[in-house]
Amino acid sequence: MPSSAARGSAASTATRTRDRSRRAPQAAQRTARPRILMVSANAYPVMGGVETHIYEVAPRLLRAGFDITILTTDRSGTLARGEEFQGVSVVRIPAWPRSRDYHLAPGILRTIKRGRWDIVHCQGYHTLVPPLAMLASLRAGIPYTLTFHSGGHGSQVRTMARPLQRMLMRPLLARAAKLIAVADFEREFFARHLKLPADRFVTIPNGGEMPTLDQADAVADPSLIVSVGRLERYKGHHRVIAALPHLIGDMPDVHLRIAGSGPYEPQLRRLAHRLGVQDRVEIGSIPPTDRMGMATLMSRAALVTLLSDYEAHPVAVTEALGLRKRVLVADTSGLSEFAQRGFATAIPLRSTAAQTARAILAAMAAPLPAQPHLPTWDDCAEQLAEAYRGILRS
Repeated sequence: MPSSAARGSAASTATRTRDRSRRAPQAAQRTARPRILMVSANAYPVMGGVETHIYEVAPRLLRAGFDITILTTDRSGTLARGEEFQGVSVVRIPAWPRSRDYHLAPGILRTIKRGRWDIVHCQGYHTLVPPLAMLASLRAGIPYTLTFHSGGHGSQVRTMARPLQRMLMRPLLARAAKLIAVADFEREFFARHLKLPADRFVTIPNGGEMPTLDQADAVADPSLIVSVGRLERYKGHHRVIAALPHLIGDMPDVHLRIAGSGPYEPQLRRLAHRLGVQDRVEIGSIPPTDRMGMATLMSRAALVTLLSDYEAHPVAVTEALGLRKRVLVADTSGLSEFAQRGFATAIPLRSTAAQTARAILAAMAAPLPAQPHLPTWDDCAEQLAEAYRGILRS
């Protein structure tokens, strides 16, 4: 006859077997939805182009059948370590240094290696976050993808270091399951500079639809110019301010609304004061979640400008075009694509103030553009979902 210890051991084994059999259907149900870890240096409530992209597509991907977790960083030390928005889990880990945007966050390695992720999706490539995330994914045997979201930078040193940064990241980028560009310009640029085959890339543009306005809120001010974007020198707001003295003779009531915040604000205010147009320039941000407020401002504009040094596929331009606004851009990077497709007017990046003023006058006098067929956030999320499914199938 078995001993009492043996009987106890057999009973314990049987209990564990029954427990496992009961848990198996639950585990299968949990893993039926692919687990996507979306990694970004910043996410809501910090907002910008990349962060808006994540804010819009993550809930849509959740509804498309994926479990979405956002892994992001917090340099301030004031945000919650974990929360949810629209059903999407957000996990934040500390990052250093507090005063710079390098985002050194070793916790990314641990979080990725300890999780059971089906795909890791890096959003953006311009901080220390994506290489850490790709390295952790590679070591853990998790397929990863990356959306470049390339853009300019307020630091000339950082801008000049971008080629070196791309070269150092190339071994990790070459191992990505898919590389995602937000514009054809960006896809061709990175394929050329990384010397990777074109079939490794796919273009998935940002969306840009805005809320529907009441007719009273959509009445345009024929003298209002709106320049949208973070207050950095490379965004080109100063070019519009410099053009104002040349516009006053033809447009006595002309005024400029700069919608954004950032470190370049004092220089913009000093420029406006030096040129004597400070009473015609209003600078202030609109909360990034106030989509109705931004839609109202853009709808009032006679012209929306983005004279930036570099943009891949700016959400602000897509939003302005969706509202049938006249748009003036610098003829550079992804901005040129809008002009080539007849959606916007482009001027050389190094135009003089007088040349910029003449281009503004011509753009404001042009007929309203036809309603272009633009990608929506639903389109963007649907294409991302298909990219994920392709990665999972392979």
